Amino acid sequence: MRITEVEAMVLSLPEKRERTDGTQDMLLVKVTTDEGIVGYGEVDSSPLVAKAIIDAPVSHTICRGLRHLVLGQDPFAHEMLWHRMYNGAIYHGRRGAVLQAMSGIDLALWDIMGKALGVPVYRLLGGSFRKEVRAYASALWGDNLRHTGDKVRRYRDQGFTAVKMGWEPLGQDADYDVQLVRAMREAAGPKMDVLIDVGFAWDAKTAIQMCRRFAEFDIFWLEEPLHPDNLEGYRRLSDAVETRIAAGEEESCRAGYLDLMDRGRIDVVQVDVTRAGGLTEARKIAWLAHDRGLPVVNHSFTTDINIAASLHLLASIPNAIFLEFCVEDSPLRMELCREPIQVIEGMARVPETPGLGVEINEDVVERYRVE
Repeated sequence: MRITEVEAMVLSLPEKRERTDGTQDMLLVKVTTDEGIVGYGEVDSSPLVAKAIIDAPVSHTICRGLRHLVLGQDPFAHEMLWHRMYNGAIYHGRRGAVLQAMSGIDLALWDIMGKALGVPVYRLLGGSFRKEVRAYASALWGDNLRHTGDKVRRYRDQGFTAVKMGWEPLGQDADYDVQLVRAMREAAGPKMDVLIDVGFAWDAKTAIQMCRRFAEFDIFWLEEPLHPDNLEGYRRLSDAVETRIAAGEEESCRAGYLDLMDRGRIDVVQVDVTRAGGLTEARKIAWLAHDRGLPVVNHSFTTDINIAASLHLLASIPNAIFLEFCVEDSPLRMELCREPIQVIEGMARVPETPGLGVEINEDVVERYRVE
């Protein structure tokens, strides 16, 4: 079997709001083989930037577009192809957008392998530690305190046992930040876990102070309170508070995660399979976390391709504790895959059909594709 085509397709809603919402656009990667088996992957990045990285022509031997590096290759050689892409684009890559673009191709390769062998991807990753994963509802803050509480109650009534809210307007008014978290806890009740995503709005001292102010609300974790490069701040914060500190979605390879774990001393490792080099790299990051006694969760605020791939990863490792499940209303988020992944009584089942276990709705692709 050989790869005959790699297609990077930008999908975008016609109108986008100026907020931190990854459900408004995406890059869909389609890899075709000479045996007619097609695999799909997703890139969570700037879609146009990631598309350029995939489609770029050859500049020189270590500065090439990813598409040209995998055409004609065996899709089962995923490890070799990962290094071929990494080294073939090393002049402009090594981190960031290039690793994110590699993720889309890598996920499509795993999808192809599973379909070719007639097995779900988690079996190719070494088997399953679990058949379902506890999911938390992941959303942005409401427009005000009442709206925030209403959203939390809706997710609780849908069966979720944990909820996370984050980003704007945290960091603008400390007293209002406390009111937001109080509104979450009051709506959630005492049994539902509450998670807070700060969106790196604070410095280390502010984060320490706010953890103490949030203590009465018994939050499960505080996510990305600091700039991702502030490793010393993360170390100081983690050493100073009892609250779990979660981070990782900004990282794109093992080196960044090793810094966060060993220098930043974070408590929860968040891995995004559409940003961190695909499943080939994500599984290595997850096992590095396991070696350090750290739990792993996914990051996903895009489509069911990401969620399905994340479920396969989380099923195949012993240290998974949560599935991030985006509950924002978006046509791309809700309609791209024909049979959306469901959360029932707070749990999401790992797909059992071959490959990643999702079927792309071509009508939705054509509706939102940007040429």
